[in-house]
Amino acid sequence: MATLSEGDQAPDFTLPTDTLGDISLSGLSGKSVVLYFYPKDDTPGCTKEAVGFSELLPRFSERGVEVIGISPDSVARHSKFRAKHELGVPLASDEDKSVCQSYGVWVEKSMYGRTYFGVERSTFLIAPDGTIAKIWRKVKVPGHAEAVLEAAEKL
Repeated sequence: MATLSEGDQAPDFTLPTDTLGDISLSGLSGKSVVLYFYPKDDTPGCTKEAVGFSELLPRFSERGVEVIGISPDSVARHSKFRAKHELGVPLASDEDKSVCQSYGVWVEKSMYGRTYFGVERSTFLIAPDGTIAKIWRKVKVPGHAEAVLEAAEKL
């Protein structure tokens, strides 16, 4: 599992999305990019996070910042999630968890005494030169999209 730090080169990837076909980080070269990793479509926290980023998407776009949500859910599940909540943010499918692993967000978790692997809610702000400008780990959803927008405005 990768341990990435601010200033590191962001790992490239190519993933299918529910709206844009395949998307790659290298294909967004020269742009600021927000990658937010979340555990599962249509769960309370993940829905609030996706809605928060979708509501702020016009402000991100005005600044030339691309926002992409990534989870292990399938493209079909992403499509249903998008339609149900009228989401604007593209959702990328990392079913084999390779991108989650390269960003160090596929971690061992524990709930009610049971351990399992899952996505640690995390966000990476990537500068136009492909380096990681800011990392948020163990994200708490309220106010998070706004904090990311504020950081993106400073790039």
